[in-house]
Amino acid sequence: MTQSPANTPMSINADRAAGLLTIDWADGHRSEYEAVPLRLLCPCAFCSGEAGRPGWLDTNPTLTSEQTQMVGARLIGQYAIAVTWADGHDTGYYTYESLRENCPCPACTIARAGQG
Repeated sequence: MTQSPANTPMSINADRAAGLLTIDWADGHRSEYEAVPLRLLCPCAFCSGEAGRPGWLDTNPTLTSEQTQMVGARLIGQYAIAVTWADGHDTGYYTYESLRENCPCPACTIARAGQG
């Protein structure tokens, strides 16, 4: 499986103290994900649901500081990263493709709005 440069990370930095995940992509783009919005993007079955059933995040929960504090991150093969949160949650595999699709920078946000 080949990835496009837009979905290929060249460097990944999980700054736990700042609560920031930064990815530099092979096409020269940089994405910076703050901890709270990143936690709200958790793709795991519990958070996002599965088999047509809603997930926990669909209930619009009030997140605690433990649920939004990054304490670690690990690579999942060559396609994703898993963030570990202070509450112990670590089953969300954020694929590089989905992270790039959800890049929060102004240019990407404007481009997504134009597609709608």
